[in-house]
Amino acid sequence: MPELPDVEVYIESLRARILGRRLGRVRLLSPFLLRTAVPPLSSAEGKRVAGVQRVAKRIVLSLEDAPYLVLHLMIAGRLRWLESGRKPPGRITLALFEFENGTLAFTEAGTKRRASLHVVSSLEGIAPGGAELFAMDVREFSARLKRENHTLKRALTDPRLFAGIGNAYSDEILHRARLSPIAMTAKLGDEEIACLFAATRETLSQWIERLREEAAGGFPEKVTAFREGMAVHGRFGKPCPVCGAPVQRIVFAENETNYCARCQTGGKILADRALSRLLKKSWPRTLEELE
Repeated sequence: MPELPDVEVYIESLRARILGRRLGRVRLLSPFLLRTAVPPLSSAEGKRVAGVQRVAKRIVLSLEDAPYLVLHLMIAGRLRWLESGRKPPGRITLALFEFENGTLAFTEAGTKRRASLHVVSSLEGIAPGGAELFAMDVREFSARLKRENHTLKRALTDPRLFAGIGNAYSDEILHRARLSPIAMTAKLGDEEIACLFAATRETLSQWIERLREEAAGGFPEKVTAFREGMAVHGRFGKPCPVCGAPVQRIVFAENETNYCARCQTGGKILADRALSRLLKKSWPRTLEELE
């Protein structure tokens, strides 16, 4: 799923192309994409784009005198900018937003159709309530973190607590902070929280800047959760860039948590819910046993 850094760069690219431009026609190619009926999608046509903003992981196109078009990419949704005359991708295209200078294509790979488009008159209630990391201080961060006793991984990715952090960047944040993904929030000390707060802001800021440089003024083409230069996410078995130990992972459903046992868990290998139960006593508990 595109997370805060990816969405921020999408928004910068969209502002450069459609801000102040008139939206001509909206071609809905998949009826499953549109999740609202009132106001109608046709009410957006012919209006100029007054603003482009991020609300959590959503992209919002504010049109003059309303409505708002709220795009949620979910896991496999992506945006593509098509210069005039360029054909859209085939079956993966869900909708086309036509402007005088080009067309914005909303695509989604796969068949699950989780991406969504909402046409709303107000943004009230559109976000799950998570706070923006760059709009809070360490005190608010700490209060939100300790609101309930959960693992750090779960707390960072909870959209009711923090906006924009998902599976990929939570791994990178925790590695930078040298904290275990299964550490419980209630047990964190003030120094650990301050370190995590700094790591969160630094990680997100650095990746926004990196993705901005990769786009180099163009429209983002390769938006993925697995990127070169990440420390642990998607790097199972590869050496940690800090200590050289092999990156470990916990797999659960469609997600996986990647971490460095030496940097984050004191050398302990965390139990995988499926594989560790299968291997039982053969499951390595430490890096030394793994070697």
